[in-house]
Amino acid sequence: MALLRFALAAVIVVLFGICLKLAEVDPAALVAGLPRLATWAAKSWPPYLNDLDVYWYRAAETVAIATVATVFATVFAFPLSIFIARNITPSPILSVPVRMLVNCFRGVDTIVFALLFVAAVGLGPFAGVLGMIVHSLGVIAKLNSEVIETMPKAPLEAAAMTGANRTKIVSYALLPSVLPNLTSVSLYVWEANVRTSTILGIVGAGGIGIEIKAAIDLLDFPKLLTVTIIMLIMVTIIDQFSAWLRRRLA
Repeated sequence: MALLRFALAAVIVVLFGICLKLAEVDPAALVAGLPRLATWAAKSWPPYLNDLDVYWYRAAETVAIATVATVFATVFAFPLSIFIARNITPSPILSVPVRMLVNCFRGVDTIVFALLFVAAVGLGPFAGVLGMIVHSLGVIAKLNSEVIETMPKAPLEAAAMTGANRTKIVSYALLPSVLPNLTSVSLYVWEANVRTSTILGIVGAGGIGIEIKAAIDLLDFPKLLTVTIIMLIMVTIIDQFSAWLRRRLA
């Protein structure tokens, strides 16, 4: 047993060393680049305050993208989560390809989907909303199905013994039992989507990322500092609000 553990530890160390090599980790490059970062930080002060109305509008657009996408993804994900949950799926055979599709949605990042939708519907926040819906759909459906699979069987069996059909079982026995957890999952995804939507503008999908990309392209460090501060304020408020809401719903 000790020899097996040693061999496993050696394999892990070797794999991590390979990862370091593939990731081209270079501490010397970081040390050489720190003075450059310090110079940029010095150039960013004082922050640029002339276009605050534009930046706050972009911040509001960012929150709107995340909010709309999360709401639609939550609505679409609930029936999918029932379909792929192993304990209540209406079709165990068809649930396998549906689960694979959900994993594909979850495995591809929002930015990739946003790029595809930018090509399909053009530049703007709508492309970001569509890309975020697809990715969030996979995440929420997967997490919801895991919550459903862990719920006790007694409420479902009791509802079935009364002669209730599947729709009534889901509506009156399943949903009330898992709703707090499902709500918490959606709120967590909403928080993550707000943070993700801050960079959607880099690929032309709306939000405050548009201003970030413009500032970086022009090496306008005072503007970059201003946008970064606004972004941090926005994300902090959203995180605190979401945490408060989860406590209220618990």
